[in-house]
Amino acid sequence: MGNGSSVNEFILLGSPTLQPWHLSLFLLILIIYLFTLAGNGFIIIIVRLNWQLQTPMYFFLSNLSFLEIWYTTTVIPKMLETFMTTRTTICLHCCLMQSFFHFFLGITEFLILSAMSFDRYIAICKPLHYTSIMTRKLCSVLALGSWSLGFVIIFSQAALLLKLPFCAGNVIDHYYCDIGPILKLACADTKLIEFLGLLETITIIPSSFLFSVVSYIYIILTILRIPSSKGRQKAFSTCASHLTVVSILYGAVLFMYLKPTAHSSFSFNKVISVLNTVLTPLLNPFIYTIRNKEVKAALRKAIAK
Repeated sequence: MGNGSSVNEFILLGSPTLQPWHLSLFLLILIIYLFTLAGNGFIIIIVRLNWQLQTPMYFFLSNLSFLEIWYTTTVIPKMLETFMTTRTTICLHCCLMQSFFHFFLGITEFLILSAMSFDRYIAICKPLHYTSIMTRKLCSVLALGSWSLGFVIIFSQAALLLKLPFCAGNVIDHYYCDIGPILKLACADTKLIEFLGLLETITIIPSSFLFSVVSYIYIILTILRIPSSKGRQKAFSTCASHLTVVSILYGAVLFMYLKPTAHSSFSFNKVISVLNTVLTPLLNPFIYTIRNKEVKAALRKAIAK
């Protein structure tokens, strides 16, 4: 792998077939982006200002909201440009940085959700030991560990990607710099990078998914053993929001990556990846707040003040 490259910038193709709808799509995604920033920003602010929300669950939730703000910001502004200009370009290193942060934040999201699953498991299955186990120190270690591990996992692949020479064209058939279309433009052996990407995909995503599934199996079994229906409803309501977010995120990812290649369409996968990038961060704050009495009470108190 050499450091030389005849390509200094890439062209983001977007979706030319949807050109008559570009203005409508621009306005729709812009509105979604603004709501995403406002919703996740609201969660961070309300958790910071209200002492009643200074608990492990809301600590991880504010981490997730902070992550979602940057996850969408790495992609959506450039995506909006593809709808408004006939030729959207991005510099070589900007493209590689966008790809790095997109996957770094995406992997970190899976790890944060796993930490939240562990928190819900301790809260439901070991309630008497919850405060002694989920200490501020452990929460900080889990959060920092999720961010650090996500960075380390993607960094090795990004370091190799940075050394690739690009001379096989400069058109990326996507709305943002996804790793697959970038590798197609490289004029060097990319098997090692592809292997690392496959290794990350088959270790982090399935393992975090399995961890969440096992946690919720224990949680559901524990809830079913609660004698009163009111107690069961209260216990389930504390983890229903997280379970919903986990189901949406993993459902989209598994649908996109575990579909047989022979029957899959890249254009279809491109749309699914955009929906996952745009809609999931928007839904998270609404899912966590609509049925959450503590957040509603904190909001009313903040408005009253």
